Amino acid sequence: MTMLRRLTSDDDRFRTIRFGPGLNILVTERTDTSADTDSRNGAGKSSMVELLHFLLGARNETRAIWAHKALRWHVFKLELDWPRPGSDQHNWAEPLVVRRQPARPSNVRLDPDITQTTTKALFEHVAEVPLKDWQWAIERDLYGVIGAGSEVSGRTLLSFAIRRTNSGGFLDPTKTFAQQSPHDAMVNLCHLFGLDVGLAAQYRLLSNQEATRKKLVEAAKDPVWGKIVGRSADLRGEIGAVEQRVSELERQIAGFQVVPEYENIRREADELDQRIRALRSADTIDRRNLQDMEQAVEEVTEPDDRYLESAYKQLNLVLGHEVRRRFDDVRAFHETVVRNREKQLHEEIFRLRRLLEERARTREQLGERQAALLRTLNSGGALDALNSLQYALAREQAHLESLRHRFQAAQALEASRREIESKRLELEQEMVTDLEERDAITYEASSLFNKYARQLYGDGKNPYLTFNPGKQRMQIEPRIEDDGSRGIHNMVIFCFDLTAAVIAHRAGRGPDFLVHDSHLYDGVDERQVARALRLAAEVAEEEQMQYIATMNSDDLNKAVSMGFDADPYIIEPHLNDQPDGGLFGFRF
Repeated sequence: MTMLRRLTSDDDRFRTIRFGPGLNILVTERTDTSADTDSRNGAGKSSMVELLHFLLGARNETRAIWAHKALRWHVFKLELDWPRPGSDQHNWAEPLVVRRQPARPSNVRLDPDITQTTTKALFEHVAEVPLKDWQWAIERDLYGVIGAGSEVSGRTLLSFAIRRTNSGGFLDPTKTFAQQSPHDAMVNLCHLFGLDVGLAAQYRLLSNQEATRKKLVEAAKDPVWGKIVGRSADLRGEIGAVEQRVSELERQIAGFQVVPEYENIRREADELDQRIRALRSADTIDRRNLQDMEQAVEEVTEPDDRYLESAYKQLNLVLGHEVRRRFDDVRAFHETVVRNREKQLHEEIFRLRRLLEERARTREQLGERQAALLRTLNSGGALDALNSLQYALAREQAHLESLRHRFQAAQALEASRREIESKRLELEQEMVTDLEERDAITYEASSLFNKYARQLYGDGKNPYLTFNPGKQRMQIEPRIEDDGSRGIHNMVIFCFDLTAAVIAHRAGRGPDFLVHDSHLYDGVDERQVARALRLAAEVAEEEQMQYIATMNSDDLNKAVSMGFDADPYIIEPHLNDQPDGGLFGFRF
């Protein structure tokens, strides 16, 4: 049998708790010297539950009681019976001592080391093992989980056997803490009740896929993240544009020819272009000069001195022969100057026209050479140009491939809703078929729950435990007709936990103990408290199990007043509200 035996510490002030088979009641009393301000809330009832979790593999939690600086260097110890792997745990168990220190939460000391995989090494020596190895041993030996890749969690399963008040363990019968995913809870409950864990895990998988799908759909609407996710309609158009660019680059590369001496030819073509431009600039200047010369030729005339003789006559002056000869000499000189200037202008005009004609012929020759070079360049290019084209093609092809992958992802995202809905319908049908095949299991569980609830409330209520496969998840629903009172809600948890513990215990996939904190009995009528404790004692004896409950003395006295004999089940020590009367022996 897998039962708890002893909870203690290396601190002498700690009030060691000893557990026995059957019903165990840890009582917190109010002393005669207690003042009105004294409280039993810090006496250690819930702390016992927390320490059991700590020693049974809970991860380090900064808000947990054991993480308090006053307890950091204490070593806590739990003695319990442990089944040998592969044995019938109802008949063959060995003593095991577990030690753990809050200052070193990642390691657990086991005496003996039950994490070994070889039979010879089991139960032979003490070892300090990593926390994850201890957690794995709990899954393997207490819950019969085979393989490290199982969907169930030993820690979650233990939280159904030992509910924690501080985590919201008494808020919902099918959850062990307030924020727990219903899918995670259902996977582990299916293990306890013997249902198909794989089908329940598929519900969780589909739920995760749906959550991811919704996030991606929202991301696709964001202007930044939309560039990563995208919509198929937008991506389809972008793919078409990139495909056109890829085709054009492929066409250019296919017709590309590498021209030898490409750079020299390009350089010569540039030089020819510069020379042609220079010739055109020189032509512009010479044409302007030619125009000026031609206009000057038209304006050249011989000087007319005949007005002088007329002027002298009007003045009644007679020019002598000598004077007339001098005028003739001057006239002859001017005529000579004019003829010389006209000759020079004609010569310069001839020179400019000839120069323009020579430049025209030179430009024509240079143009023909330049055209030939350009034809050569246009027919191909340099190797660097070809490499640039190939690089651009590779870049566009990579972009195109990325777009196609995004397009496929966008299509898959848009179609995922229908796929998930279809899978859910298929899964629902599979679960219906599986439950029909496991009708004996569900019938046994429903019968036990109904039986336990009727023992608490008689036939006046209509209790039931149902297993309903739905589209969203597998639903396990315990119910007792009530008026919404807290007391009846807590008794639903009591009956549900007791049913799950008995079913798992009978099948060898759960421990032999069940622990309930005193908060479970808050608000419960004294008649139901008495019946619940009596029922727990009877079931524990019949099933050879262990039920541990913490209670305040006045609540227990109410149950005693209703005929429940508590004396055989009260265990040591008796905690009280005095500073040294709590579990740890001191207040902090």
